[in-house]
Amino acid sequence: MNKQMNEQELLACFDDAVRFGHIFVTYQPKINHSTGRMIGAEALMRWSHPVYGMQYPSDFIPVLEKNDLIYRADLAVFESVCSFLRRCLNVNITPVPVSVNMSRYDIYRKNYVDEIEKIRVKYDVPVKFLHVEVTETSAIGGMELVSSVLRQLHEYGYMVEMDDFGSGYSSLNVLKDLAVDVIKLDMRFLSGDIGGRGGTIISAIVQMAKWLGTPIIAEGVEKLEQADYMKSIGCKYIQGYLYSKPVKEEEYLEKINQLGHEPLTPALDLISAMDAGKFWDPSSMETLIFNNFVGGAVIYTYSNGKVEILRFNKKYVREIGMNMIEQEILDTDPFLGMDDKNRQIYKDALERAISSNDEETCETWRKVCSKTCGEDDICIRSFIRMIGKTDHQYLFYAMVQNITAEKRRFDEVLESERRMRFASEHANVYSWEVDLDTKIMRPCFRCMRDLNVPPIVQNYPEPVIESGIFTPDYADMYRDVMKKLERGEIDSFEQIMPLTVGRIPFYVRYTLERDENGNPLKAYGSATLVVDEEE
Repeated sequence: MNKQMNEQELLACFDDAVRFGHIFVTYQPKINHSTGRMIGAEALMRWSHPVYGMQYPSDFIPVLEKNDLIYRADLAVFESVCSFLRRCLNVNITPVPVSVNMSRYDIYRKNYVDEIEKIRVKYDVPVKFLHVEVTETSAIGGMELVSSVLRQLHEYGYMVEMDDFGSGYSSLNVLKDLAVDVIKLDMRFLSGDIGGRGGTIISAIVQMAKWLGTPIIAEGVEKLEQADYMKSIGCKYIQGYLYSKPVKEEEYLEKINQLGHEPLTPALDLISAMDAGKFWDPSSMETLIFNNFVGGAVIYTYSNGKVEILRFNKKYVREIGMNMIEQEILDTDPFLGMDDKNRQIYKDALERAISSNDEETCETWRKVCSKTCGEDDICIRSFIRMIGKTDHQYLFYAMVQNITAEKRRFDEVLESERRMRFASEHANVYSWEVDLDTKIMRPCFRCMRDLNVPPIVQNYPEPVIESGIFTPDYADMYRDVMKKLERGEIDSFEQIMPLTVGRIPFYVRYTLERDENGNPLKAYGSATLVVDEEE
């Protein structure tokens, strides 16, 4: 039977425990719940006395901390992990990264990081296979010291994980000030039913970690519904009894072979030119440019057919118009203001941007509502670029232009042209324009349809004279008129002339257009059928 030793017995046995391996390491796998593969493991300290049996960590670790012995135990654990990794590599077993705990007492020791680095070098273990875990509470009261230790670990190439995130009293401040590479979320934060206020807060933490580009691992997962819930809010990495309790080396090696493994990936893949920390920093140059030196701009996520706006600048508000306030824009799903056709146009542009990894453009109409100005239909031209992605979510940056007035003017011109064409077809009017410098003529639709005039006529007017549209007895007179227009000797011309082989009378008119220097530029001609009033 196991007997829990008292403080004096633990201290008396400590040296032998380190020397003879009574303090040893167990490994608890970290699993990608989406694939079932391992992405790493945590090394956990255990103590088995040859007579009294297993000792609870909650009993012996406080004693070692109190008596300034924990650093020796931690170094013994680190060396045991390095020895294990080296043995794996020697027999061509590719290990997964193992994280080793670094207590706040280790942090306070001046040369602790140098000591673990000497051990790593001694066993020639690539630094990519070793992570260092620091607890959130270790930073309380010593932020400068912890930041310095983390910088030193990063200089050696170690990845740093923040353990027990959410268990302290200043989680957000710690996360803001410490450059950690992985966040381990304390699942005790849920403390009961999944969802509710705890679930909402955990979901917000996961989203925040994504935008920091920091992978997040849920620690202490014991039930399938917990793992499924974490995956549903974007946290697919878990550690806990659901997959495995901490196990000894032999069993851990079997799990590596059984489960397979894969690399830990960032929560959000940002484009290489973008620094997420600076971009979200309100005082950074990136934010200054975003707010002041670009046009209307917005950042949003796209996932499962839905768009969520995260950030926009003041010029975006002006482009959208309607005196909308910031919260109105953040609370609005842009797709809800679009009909099916325009929604599909925008989604197609997003999909093109994802595929091309380049800027894509689209124009969409949408209905915008504000509490102060009611609602209106506006047309927005969007220049869209994907700037980051996760497994099922994409981050986009878009420049926007309100082109409502431009589109409405264009529509008015189209409508005007439609009416003019309708009127000309019913008024028997033919029209064309001539570039006087190149002698290129462009005819109207009726000229092409009724008289078989090609869309572009070179060396005008000779081809139309040869085709018989202008009769031979009027050909020289017509050439003379065109020469006078080319030389700018006349600004207009009007005369009834017989046209086509049928010698049908038309009222032919010309108007000259000059450039800013007064030189002849274009001539605009028309021919209107002369209708006998007696008919």
